[in-house]
Amino acid sequence: MMIDTLVFEEIQEQHLPAIMRTYNYYVEHTTISFHTEPLTLEEIRNNVIHQSPKYKSFVILDEGMFKGYVLITQHKNKQAYDVTAEVTIYLDPEQLGHGIGSKAIAFLEKQGRASGFRVLIATVCTENERSIRLFERHGYTKCAHFKEIGFKFGRRLDIASYQKIIE
Repeated sequence: MMIDTLVFEEIQEQHLPAIMRTYNYYVEHTTISFHTEPLTLEEIRNNVIHQSPKYKSFVILDEGMFKGYVLITQHKNKQAYDVTAEVTIYLDPEQLGHGIGSKAIAFLEKQGRASGFRVLIATVCTENERSIRLFERHGYTKCAHFKEIGFKFGRRLDIASYQKIIE
C-alpha cells in the first residue's frame, strides 16, 4: 500500500456513515472506545463536527477510499487550556499496520501547530498497546495513569494519557 498518497480532508456529512461503521466496530469489539453501545449517526455527527474552527476532524483517504479519521478536540473547557488539544486516531480495522498511524500523527502535529496549540494529549485505554507504542514512538510521554476508570466486557479498565509539546 502506498501511504504517500494519503489525503486528510475535513469531515463532511458524506463521511459520517464510514466513520460510524469504524467507530462502532471498536465500540462493539474492543476496549479502545469506552462507549458500550453503538452510536447513532446523529451522535457521531455531534462527536466529530465541531462548532469552533480551532478544533477539527479529518477523514483519511487514499485515492478516495476511506482509511480512518482523526480528531483534534478541546482538552478541557477552561480558557487556560486553550493551548492544549486532545488528539485521537481511528483507523478502519483492515488498515492497521500499514503506517497510516504515523502519517496521522505527523498530520495532527502539523495541524496542531497551525491552530496555535503547544501541547497535544492522547488518552488511551492501557489495553490498546498498539496505540501506546505508536504515540511513544513519535515522542509522546506518559503523563497520567487512571486506574479502573472504566468498566466494559466484564472487566475494569485503566486509561493513560500521553503528551507531546509540539512548539
